[in-house]
Amino acid sequence: MTIIDGKLISAQVKQELKEEVEKQKANGGKIPHLAAILVGDNGASETYVASKIRSCEEIGFKSTLIRRDSSTTEEEVLEIIQQLNEDDDIDGFIVQLPLPAHINVDKVIEAIEPRKDVDGFHPINIGRMAKGLPAYISATPFGVLELIKRYNIETAGKHCVVVGRSQIVGLPMSILMQRNTYPGNCTVSLVHSKTQNLSEITKQADILVAALGKPEFITADMVKDGAVVIDVGLTRVVDTTKKSGFALKGDVKFDEVAPKCSYITPVPGGVGLMTVAALMYNTLLSARREIYK
Repeated sequence: MTIIDGKLISAQVKQELKEEVEKQKANGGKIPHLAAILVGDNGASETYVASKIRSCEEIGFKSTLIRRDSSTTEEEVLEIIQQLNEDDDIDGFIVQLPLPAHINVDKVIEAIEPRKDVDGFHPINIGRMAKGLPAYISATPFGVLELIKRYNIETAGKHCVVVGRSQIVGLPMSILMQRNTYPGNCTVSLVHSKTQNLSEITKQADILVAALGKPEFITADMVKDGAVVIDVGLTRVVDTTKKSGFALKGDVKFDEVAPKCSYITPVPGGVGLMTVAALMYNTLLSARREIYK
């Protein structure tokens, strides 16, 4: 059993991006500029955005953080998005989710200029990805692909089961794993909360991607021997033994499942770190106009 080290791979990707930015700067090229909109005071969102801004500094990107309190209206958020759409110095920007309940998430995402949608959430980018056209791939699926690639995990002809159908992870992951590329060329099953006999399907998986947001949902009896298990879940659960008062849990019951696997990602230290690295990569692509010429 090999533990897939997201910390190691994300550090490699960031170092490669840093070197690319230094070359770009030396040649008089544009320094990539990422902006983030943070609305409200969600603790997890604060942590995620801080990590993204810190990564920008490490790599050599410019960054802008726009904070608004939870009383900010949907119209005000849309106005900020329009300003960023029109700002030629901003290469890409994200709206950190979740948003306060009174703001329509779909309306916000659709307002983002697809050329600057480095999170890969806009319907145009999802559609281009599905057709195999150049597109910004959502950061988490992108990070999963990079982990598979850097560990040289064989995917062609394998049965990949994706647990969870969210538009951010599950759906794009299922599309990406069946494309005629590497990683890809899998036979893909997408299962979810309404799937009957779910464990019978997960036990068939050569590659199991758990992305449903339920802590330790995947247990040993749901996984076949030798499977590759990618745990996308990241949930805070109460843990009075921790100084913070909580622990981070994945969707996989790691201690129980790991001995059966050929490869497995830990939580924390797995996919989560790769999402930030993938976001940085998309921002560099945007600065170079490599997706939308």
